Amino acid sequence: MINFLDLKAINKRDEKDLQIAFKKVLESGWYIQGEFLKNFEDEYAEFCGTKYCIGVANGLDALILTLKAWLELGYIKSGDEVIVPANTYIATILAISANNLKPVLVEPDEKTFNLSLEEIKKNFSKKTKVIIPVHLYGQLCEMEKIIAFAKQENILVLEDSAQAHGAIEDGIKAGAWGNASAFSFYPGKNLGALGDAGAITTNDKNLKEILETLRNYGSNIKYKNEYKGLNSRLDELQAAFLSIKLKRLEEDNICRRQIAKRYSSEIKNNLIQIYTHEQENHVYHLYVVRTKYRQQLMNFLNRHEIQTLIHYPIPPYEQNAYKELRNIKMPTTSQIHREILSLPISPVMKQDEVEKVIKACNSFNIR
Repeated sequence: MINFLDLKAINKRDEKDLQIAFKKVLESGWYIQGEFLKNFEDEYAEFCGTKYCIGVANGLDALILTLKAWLELGYIKSGDEVIVPANTYIATILAISANNLKPVLVEPDEKTFNLSLEEIKKNFSKKTKVIIPVHLYGQLCEMEKIIAFAKQENILVLEDSAQAHGAIEDGIKAGAWGNASAFSFYPGKNLGALGDAGAITTNDKNLKEILETLRNYGSNIKYKNEYKGLNSRLDELQAAFLSIKLKRLEEDNICRRQIAKRYSSEIKNNLIQIYTHEQENHVYHLYVVRTKYRQQLMNFLNRHEIQTLIHYPIPPYEQNAYKELRNIKMPTTSQIHREILSLPISPVMKQDEVEKVIKACNSFNIR
Protein backbone atom coordinates (compact mmCIF):
# COMPACT_ATOMS: atom_id res chain seq x y z
CA MET A 1 0.00 0.00 0.00
CA ILE A 2 1.22 3.49 -0.88
CA ASN A 3 0.33 5.44 2.25
CA PHE A 4 -1.10 8.90 1.79
CA LEU A 5 1.57 10.17 4.19
CA ASP A 6 4.20 8.01 5.91
CA LEU A 7 5.01 10.03 9.02
CA LYS A 8 7.14 7.26 10.47
CA ALA A 9 9.42 7.34 7.43
CA ILE A 10 9.50 11.14 7.41
CA ASN A 11 10.63 11.37 11.02
CA LYS A 12 12.97 8.36 10.76
CA ARG A 13 15.31 10.51 8.66
CA ASP A 14 16.04 12.68 11.71
CA GLU A 15 15.84 9.98 14.35
CA LYS A 16 19.33 10.45 15.75
CA ASP A 17 19.06 14.26 15.95
CA LEU A 18 15.58 14.04 17.47
CA GLN A 19 16.87 11.68 20.15
CA ILE A 20 19.74 14.04 20.92
CA ALA A 21 17.31 16.96 21.15
CA PHE A 22 15.07 14.98 23.48
CA LYS A 23 18.03 14.23 25.76
CA LYS A 24 19.08 17.89 25.82
CA VAL A 25 15.59 19.04 26.77
CA LEU A 26 15.26 16.29 29.36
CA GLU A 27 18.58 17.14 30.96
CA SER A 28 17.90 20.87 30.93
CA GLY A 29 15.16 20.48 33.51
CA TRP A 30 13.28 23.36 31.87
CA TYR A 31 10.32 22.32 29.73
CA ILE A 32 8.15 25.42 29.15
CA GLN A 33 9.20 28.79 27.67
CA GLY A 34 12.93 28.26 27.72
CA GLU A 35 15.89 28.52 25.36
CA PHE A 36 14.71 25.90 22.86
CA LEU A 37 11.51 27.88 22.27
CA LYS A 38 13.43 31.14 21.93
CA ASN A 39 15.84 29.55 19.45
CA PHE A 40 13.07 28.17 17.29
CA GLU A 41 11.12 31.44 17.36
CA ASP A 42 14.21 33.29 16.14
CA GLU A 43 14.93 30.68 13.46
CA TYR A 44 11.38 30.59 12.13
CA ALA A 45 11.04 34.39 12.09
CA GLU A 46 14.23 34.54 10.04
CA PHE A 47 12.98 31.78 7.74
CA CYS A 48 9.70 33.61 7.08
CA GLY A 49 11.33 37.02 6.83
CA THR A 50 9.55 38.62 9.80
CA LYS A 51 10.78 40.37 12.92
CA TYR A 52 8.91 38.15 15.33
CA CYS A 53 7.61 34.62 15.82
CA ILE A 54 5.50 33.65 18.81
CA GLY A 55 5.20 29.91 19.50
CA VAL A 56 1.81 28.64 20.65
CA ALA A 57 0.16 25.28 21.31
CA ASN A 58 -1.43 24.71 17.89
CA GLY A 59 -2.63 26.34 14.68
CA LEU A 60 -6.16 27.02 15.92
CA ASP A 61 -4.81 28.88 18.94
CA ALA A 62 -2.55 30.88 16.62
CA LEU A 63 -5.65 32.17 14.83
CA ILE A 64 -7.71 32.66 17.99
CA LEU A 65 -4.95 34.49 19.86
CA THR A 66 -4.15 36.85 16.99
CA LEU A 67 -7.76 37.98 16.69
CA LYS A 68 -8.04 38.21 20.47
CA ALA A 69 -4.89 40.34 20.61
CA TRP A 70 -6.28 42.71 17.97
CA LEU A 71 -9.43 43.05 20.08
CA GLU A 72 -7.38 43.83 23.18
CA LEU A 73 -5.30 46.36 21.25
CA GLY A 74 -8.45 48.05 19.94
CA TYR A 75 -7.62 47.34 16.31
CA ILE A 76 -11.00 45.61 15.93
CA LYS A 77 -14.12 45.26 18.09
CA SER A 78 -16.70 42.61 18.91
CA GLY A 79 -19.14 42.03 16.05
CA ASP A 80 -16.81 43.16 13.28
CA GLU A 81 -16.90 41.19 10.04
CA VAL A 82 -14.12 38.90 8.87
CA ILE A 83 -13.95 37.80 5.23
CA VAL A 84 -12.90 34.16 4.93
CA PRO A 85 -13.09 31.55 2.14
CA ALA A 86 -16.03 29.15 2.49
CA ASN A 87 -13.94 26.10 1.58
CA THR A 88 -11.38 26.43 4.36
CA TYR A 89 -10.97 23.93 7.18
CA ILE A 90 -13.37 24.67 10.03
CA ALA A 91 -10.55 25.87 12.33
CA THR A 92 -10.39 29.19 10.49
CA ILE A 93 -14.10 29.79 11.15
CA LEU A 94 -13.85 28.60 14.76
CA ALA A 95 -11.24 31.26 15.49
CA ILE A 96 -13.55 33.99 14.22
CA SER A 97 -16.62 32.92 16.19
CA ALA A 98 -14.51 32.26 19.31
CA ASN A 99 -13.77 36.00 19.38
CA ASN A 100 -17.39 37.07 18.84
CA LEU A 101 -16.60 38.26 15.34
CA LYS A 102 -18.79 37.59 12.31
CA PRO A 103 -17.48 35.26 9.59
CA VAL A 104 -18.39 36.38 6.08
CA LEU A 105 -17.94 33.31 3.91
CA VAL A 106 -17.04 33.84 0.26
CA GLU A 107 -16.59 31.55 -2.71
CA PRO A 108 -13.05 30.50 -3.69
CA ASP A 109 -11.50 30.83 -7.12
CA GLU A 110 -12.18 27.58 -8.99
CA LYS A 111 -8.70 27.36 -10.50
CA THR A 112 -6.69 27.91 -7.32
CA PHE A 113 -9.25 26.99 -4.61
CA ASN A 114 -8.09 30.21 -2.92
CA LEU A 115 -9.55 33.55 -1.90
CA SER A 116 -9.56 36.12 -4.71
CA LEU A 117 -9.71 39.91 -4.61
CA GLU A 118 -12.78 39.79 -6.86
CA GLU A 119 -14.74 37.82 -4.25
CA ILE A 120 -13.43 40.01 -1.43
CA LYS A 121 -14.76 43.11 -3.18
CA LYS A 122 -18.16 41.47 -3.74
CA ASN A 123 -18.55 40.80 -0.02
CA PHE A 124 -16.79 43.83 1.45
CA SER A 125 -18.79 46.20 3.67
CA LYS A 126 -18.21 49.02 6.14
CA LYS A 127 -18.21 46.37 8.88
CA THR A 128 -15.34 44.42 7.30
CA LYS A 129 -12.27 44.80 9.50
CA VAL A 130 -10.24 41.65 8.77
CA ILE A 131 -9.48 39.47 5.76
CA ILE A 132 -8.17 35.93 6.31
CA PRO A 133 -6.56 34.61 3.13
CA VAL A 134 -6.13 30.85 3.56
CA HIS A 135 -3.18 29.51 1.58
CA LEU A 136 -5.08 26.29 0.95
CA TYR A 137 -3.21 23.09 0.07
CA GLY A 138 0.08 25.04 0.19
CA GLN A 139 -0.51 27.72 -2.45
CA LEU A 140 -0.26 31.43 -1.73
CA CYS A 141 -3.35 33.53 -2.39
CA GLU A 142 -2.98 36.57 -4.66
CA MET A 143 -1.41 38.44 -1.79
CA GLU A 144 -0.06 41.48 -3.60
CA LYS A 145 -3.58 42.43 -4.72
CA ILE A 146 -5.17 41.56 -1.37
CA ILE A 147 -2.61 43.54 0.63
CA ALA A 148 -2.98 46.59 -1.62
CA PHE A 149 -6.77 46.51 -1.19
CA ALA A 150 -6.49 46.02 2.59
CA LYS A 151 -4.18 49.03 2.93
CA GLN A 152 -6.52 51.11 0.81
CA GLU A 153 -9.48 50.20 3.07
CA ASN A 154 -7.44 50.27 6.31
CA ILE A 155 -8.29 46.70 7.30
CA LEU A 156 -6.18 43.93 8.78
CA VAL A 157 -4.91 40.81 7.02
CA LEU A 158 -4.37 37.59 8.95
CA GLU A 159 -2.77 34.92 6.80
CA ASP A 160 -3.82 31.36 7.53
CA SER A 161 -0.53 29.73 6.58
CA ALA A 162 -1.20 26.39 8.24
CA GLN A 163 -0.50 24.52 4.99
CA ALA A 164 1.98 26.84 3.32
CA HIS A 165 5.31 26.71 5.16
CA GLY A 166 7.91 28.09 2.76
CA ALA A 167 5.58 29.09 -0.09
CA ILE A 168 7.04 32.20 -1.72
CA GLU A 169 6.21 34.81 -4.34
CA ASP A 170 8.16 37.92 -5.34
CA GLY A 171 10.69 37.02 -2.65
CA ILE A 172 8.10 37.18 0.14
CA LYS A 173 7.17 34.02 2.00
CA ALA A 174 3.92 32.92 3.57
CA GLY A 175 3.87 34.53 6.99
CA ALA A 176 5.41 37.82 5.89
CA TRP A 177 2.61 39.28 3.73
CA GLY A 178 -0.11 40.15 6.23
CA ASN A 179 -0.26 42.04 9.51
CA ALA A 180 0.14 38.62 11.09
CA SER A 181 0.13 34.98 10.08
CA ALA A 182 -0.95 31.80 11.84
CA PHE A 183 0.93 28.53 11.37
CA SER A 184 0.16 24.97 12.39
CA PHE A 185 2.92 22.43 12.96
CA TYR A 186 0.54 19.49 13.21
CA PRO A 187 2.57 16.31 12.49
CA GLY A 188 1.30 15.97 8.91
CA LYS A 189 2.26 19.50 7.83
CA ASN A 190 5.26 20.25 5.60
CA LEU A 191 6.94 21.40 8.81
CA GLY A 192 5.42 19.08 11.39
CA ALA A 193 6.13 18.57 15.06
CA LEU A 194 5.81 15.25 16.88
CA GLY A 195 2.59 16.47 18.45
CA ASP A 196 0.50 19.62 18.35
CA ALA A 197 2.30 22.93 17.86
CA GLY A 198 1.75 26.31 16.23
CA ALA A 199 3.13 29.83 15.82
CA ILE A 200 2.30 33.39 14.82
CA THR A 201 4.59 35.59 12.74
CA THR A 202 4.38 39.38 12.60
CA ASN A 203 6.37 42.62 12.31
CA ASP A 204 4.12 44.38 14.84
CA LYS A 205 5.96 44.73 18.16
CA ASN A 206 2.80 45.61 20.10
CA LEU A 207 1.08 42.50 18.76
CA LYS A 208 4.10 40.35 19.60
CA GLU A 209 4.19 41.56 23.19
CA ILE A 210 0.49 41.06 23.85
CA LEU A 211 0.55 37.62 22.23
CA GLU A 212 3.36 36.53 24.53
CA THR A 213 1.18 37.58 27.44
CA LEU A 214 -2.07 36.09 26.14
CA ARG A 215 -0.54 32.68 25.48
CA ASN A 216 0.56 32.52 29.12
CA TYR A 217 -2.78 32.96 30.93
CA GLY A 218 -2.69 36.67 30.12
CA SER A 219 0.33 37.06 32.38
CA ASN A 220 3.87 38.30 31.87
CA ILE A 221 4.65 38.49 35.57
CA LYS A 222 3.89 35.32 37.54
CA TYR A 223 0.50 35.46 39.29
CA LYS A 224 -0.24 38.88 37.82
CA ASN A 225 -2.77 38.67 34.96
CA GLU A 226 -3.29 41.58 32.60
CA TYR A 227 -5.76 39.85 30.26
CA LYS A 228 -8.14 36.90 30.13
CA GLY A 229 -5.61 34.75 28.35
CA LEU A 230 -5.11 31.11 27.42
CA ASN A 231 -2.67 28.38 28.28
CA SER A 232 -1.23 28.01 24.78
CA ARG A 233 2.51 27.59 24.88
CA LEU A 234 4.75 25.81 22.40
CA ASP A 235 6.70 23.52 24.72
CA GLU A 236 10.46 23.10 24.75
CA LEU A 237 10.45 19.58 23.35
CA GLN A 238 8.37 20.39 20.27
CA ALA A 239 10.37 23.58 19.71
CA ALA A 240 13.61 21.58 19.77
CA PHE A 241 12.18 19.05 17.31
CA LEU A 242 10.96 21.81 14.99
CA SER A 243 14.40 23.45 14.92
CA ILE A 244 15.82 20.19 13.61
CA LYS A 245 13.09 19.64 11.04
CA LEU A 246 13.20 23.24 9.81
CA LYS A 247 16.62 22.49 8.30
CA ARG A 248 14.97 20.06 5.87
CA LEU A 249 11.94 22.15 4.94
CA GLU A 250 13.22 23.81 1.76
CA GLU A 251 14.60 20.51 0.45
CA ASP A 252 11.34 18.72 1.26
CA ASN A 253 9.31 21.42 -0.50
CA ILE A 254 11.44 20.99 -3.62
CA CYS A 255 10.72 17.27 -3.52
CA ARG A 256 6.97 17.92 -3.22
CA ARG A 257 7.10 20.30 -6.18
CA GLN A 258 8.90 17.70 -8.29
CA ILE A 259 6.24 15.09 -7.57
CA ALA A 260 3.48 17.62 -8.26
CA LYS A 261 5.10 18.54 -11.57
CA ARG A 262 5.05 14.89 -12.61
CA TYR A 263 1.42 14.47 -11.59
CA SER A 264 0.42 17.60 -13.49
CA SER A 265 2.25 16.68 -16.68
CA GLU A 266 1.80 12.89 -16.75
CA ILE A 267 -1.74 12.27 -15.47
CA LYS A 268 -3.79 12.47 -18.65
CA ASN A 269 -7.31 11.27 -18.02
CA ASN A 270 -10.37 13.27 -19.05
CA LEU A 271 -12.22 11.95 -15.98
CA ILE A 272 -9.69 13.58 -13.65
CA GLN A 273 -9.24 17.35 -13.61
CA ILE A 274 -5.62 18.35 -13.00
CA TYR A 275 -4.48 21.81 -11.95
CA THR A 276 -1.16 23.29 -13.00
CA HIS A 277 0.11 25.94 -10.58
CA GLU A 278 3.12 28.22 -10.41
CA GLN A 279 5.81 26.20 -8.69
CA GLU A 280 7.35 28.71 -6.28
CA ASN A 281 4.15 29.93 -4.66
CA HIS A 282 2.96 26.39 -3.96
CA VAL A 283 4.57 23.93 -1.53
CA TYR A 284 2.04 21.16 -2.22
CA HIS A 285 1.08 20.25 1.29
CA LEU A 286 -1.67 18.51 -0.66
CA TYR A 287 -1.99 17.59 -4.32
CA VAL A 288 -5.68 17.90 -5.08
CA VAL A 289 -7.56 16.78 -8.19
CA ARG A 290 -11.26 16.99 -9.05
CA THR A 291 -13.55 14.37 -10.51
CA LYS A 292 -17.27 13.82 -10.78
CA TYR A 293 -16.55 10.18 -10.01
CA ARG A 294 -14.73 10.65 -6.71
CA GLN A 295 -15.93 7.56 -4.86
CA GLN A 296 -15.29 5.37 -7.87
CA LEU A 297 -11.78 6.81 -8.23
CA MET A 298 -11.06 6.35 -4.52
CA ASN A 299 -12.22 2.74 -4.66
CA PHE A 300 -10.22 2.12 -7.85
CA LEU A 301 -7.01 3.54 -6.37
CA ASN A 302 -7.55 1.65 -3.13
CA ARG A 303 -7.78 -1.60 -5.12
CA HIS A 304 -4.43 -0.62 -6.58
CA GLU A 305 -3.12 -0.15 -3.03
CA ILE A 306 -3.00 3.65 -3.22
CA GLN A 307 -4.42 5.56 -0.25
CA THR A 308 -6.24 8.84 -0.94
CA LEU A 309 -8.01 11.32 1.34
CA ILE A 310 -10.63 14.07 1.01
CA HIS A 311 -9.73 17.58 2.20
CA TYR A 312 -12.48 18.28 3.15
CA PRO A 313 -15.69 16.26 2.72
CA ILE A 314 -18.05 18.72 4.48
CA PRO A 315 -17.76 22.52 4.23
CA PRO A 316 -17.98 24.49 7.51
CA TYR A 317 -21.43 25.95 6.76
CA GLU A 318 -22.89 22.45 6.45
CA GLN A 319 -21.55 21.33 9.83
CA ASN A 320 -23.85 21.02 12.86
CA ALA A 321 -21.52 23.39 14.69
CA TYR A 322 -22.61 26.20 12.35
CA LYS A 323 -26.32 25.65 11.93
CA GLU A 324 -26.75 29.43 11.75
CA LEU A 325 -24.90 29.40 8.42
CA ARG A 326 -27.04 26.66 6.83
CA ASN A 327 -29.08 29.12 4.76
CA ILE A 328 -26.17 30.52 2.80
CA LYS A 329 -25.73 29.34 -0.78
CA MET A 330 -22.22 28.46 -1.93
CA PRO A 331 -22.61 26.48 -5.18
CA THR A 332 -18.92 26.60 -6.14
CA THR A 333 -17.75 25.54 -2.69
CA SER A 334 -20.36 22.80 -2.42
CA GLN A 335 -19.34 21.36 -5.77
CA ILE A 336 -15.66 21.52 -4.89
CA HIS A 337 -16.29 19.60 -1.67
CA ARG A 338 -18.15 16.93 -3.62
CA GLU A 339 -15.40 16.46 -6.20
CA ILE A 340 -11.95 17.01 -4.66
CA LEU A 341 -9.56 14.19 -3.89
CA SER A 342 -6.01 14.34 -2.51
CA LEU A 343 -3.37 12.06 -4.03
CA PRO A 344 -0.36 10.83 -2.02
CA ILE A 345 2.51 13.32 -1.92
CA SER A 346 5.41 13.53 0.51
CA PRO A 347 9.19 13.98 0.53
CA VAL A 348 9.71 10.27 1.22
CA MET A 349 7.73 8.99 -1.78
CA LYS A 350 9.82 6.86 -4.10
CA GLN A 351 9.81 7.36 -7.85
CA ASP A 352 8.26 3.96 -8.47
CA GLU A 353 5.42 4.93 -6.11
CA VAL A 354 4.87 8.19 -8.00
CA GLU A 355 4.81 6.24 -11.25
CA LYS A 356 2.32 3.76 -9.81
CA VAL A 357 -0.05 6.60 -8.85
CA ILE A 358 0.23 8.15 -12.32
CA LYS A 359 -0.31 4.82 -14.09
CA ALA A 360 -3.34 3.99 -11.93
CA CYS A 361 -4.93 7.40 -12.49
CA ASN A 362 -4.44 7.08 -16.23
CA SER A 363 -6.03 3.64 -16.30
CA PHE A 364 -9.14 4.73 -14.37
CA ASN A 365 -12.37 4.56 -16.38
CA ILE A 366 -16.12 4.34 -15.90
CA ARG A 367 -17.95 1.45 -17.51
